[in-house]
Amino acid sequence: MYRFLILFSAPWLLFHQIAIPYPSVFPTGTTIFDPEKTWSGYTIHDAPIPHGAILIDMNGNVVKQWKQISSVPSPFRILPGGHIIGGDEPRNPHQEAIALLQLDWDGNEVWRFDQLEQVTTEQIQAEAGELTEENIIWSSRQHHDWQREGNPVGYYAPNMEPKSVAAKTLILAHKNVTAPEISPKRLEDDYIYEVNWEGEIIWEWLASDHVDEFGFSEEARNAIHRSVQWNERRQSADWLHINSASYVGENKWYDDGDERFHPDNIIISAREANITAIINRAGNIVWRIGPDFSKTKEQAELGQIIGQHNPHIIPKGLPGAGNMLVFDNGGSGGYGFSNPAAPAGVSAVRRDYSRIIEFDPVTLEIIWEYSIGATEKFQFFSHYVSNAQRLPNGNTFVNEGSDGRLFELTPDKTIVWEYMSPFIGTEEPISRRIFRAYRLPYDWVPQADRAPETAVIPPDISTFRVPQ
Repeated sequence: MYRFLILFSAPWLLFHQIAIPYPSVFPTGTTIFDPEKTWSGYTIHDAPIPHGAILIDMNGNVVKQWKQISSVPSPFRILPGGHIIGGDEPRNPHQEAIALLQLDWDGNEVWRFDQLEQVTTEQIQAEAGELTEENIIWSSRQHHDWQREGNPVGYYAPNMEPKSVAAKTLILAHKNVTAPEISPKRLEDDYIYEVNWEGEIIWEWLASDHVDEFGFSEEARNAIHRSVQWNERRQSADWLHINSASYVGENKWYDDGDERFHPDNIIISAREANITAIINRAGNIVWRIGPDFSKTKEQAELGQIIGQHNPHIIPKGLPGAGNMLVFDNGGSGGYGFSNPAAPAGVSAVRRDYSRIIEFDPVTLEIIWEYSIGATEKFQFFSHYVSNAQRLPNGNTFVNEGSDGRLFELTPDKTIVWEYMSPFIGTEEPISRRIFRAYRLPYDWVPQADRAPETAVIPPDISTFRVPQ
């Protein structure tokens, strides 16, 4: 992992040098770029409040910034024609958006969905003497993911363009429930629904209805029941923390008759439980790995996945099509497995590095894996957020999200592009984190003036010094 030193003279940066953890001083923007080996295009990424969504070119220049849409944990995606979709105003402290909003290039509203449930916000509660119809608002309760009809996973694949109009949208959301068989505490459960263009809910799924299908051991069920983390501000417990939902999409497994991989089925990632699963349209879990990867020989060889983000089937037309690609964060996660570091059996499985794995979802054989060498694995480590994307030339685009680092890898794991986000949040804790980032074709944004690409060759860091 590349880290460079550079001198900043702006006084306001002194605060951030103190507030941001090691390394405290480094260049931002594009730090590596080999135009001959990258799959070039624009990159869309989120940034902490107040920065919103940012579209950059290969040299890290800002092409456009949307500050009017929220940086609540949720992906921003560009549709062909320059439209953007993302969360609108955040509903703090719930990590969810009031509305899922689509804007055209000029900032005009094209589509909005906020009609799932009536809610209050902290601001409303603080300002209202009593709650009335006037101070209760409609919300989508959307969090962490959504997909637009036409593309199963939210990033570019040949002949799979997401639709800009008259399309269905899959939305990952929250719903508060009481489920004594899971926990005596009020749950902030994960709820997935699909809406048509007119905003009618045409399909829905609630996680707590399927607790017996998740493969929890008795020890894990006891840990969830007794010790699932309670959030006082939310007045609920986020027991699974599902952080992604995508369609399976067209694939060779279904073409060969495996119904588990029906293109309309949905892949979910439950971060707190270390579970990746596929749901069919009847609502049943038809494929699953985790929570305990020691239960089968195949899962043991794949290795314990912890706190994962954005598992998905690589779409047809891309190298590795049909394989599953996942950002295996590490950090901590999982229920049960009580040990001295986790006596209550919560967040009980731990690892201090991340890896990206591409594997066969039928045999679980690892096809390709990226992490850092045996003794320095901590140098590639994002304990939360993050994602990976397969590019048309076979490279893999990576968001190492916790420190705001994006990079592109060749199949032989050479870094041919790297970008360090310069967008620093203003809210505590001070952060440069990127939840999700995607590379997209230049021609999806015809409104932008495409700048010439300039190679970026990094200095020799062994001799690079801050001027004294």
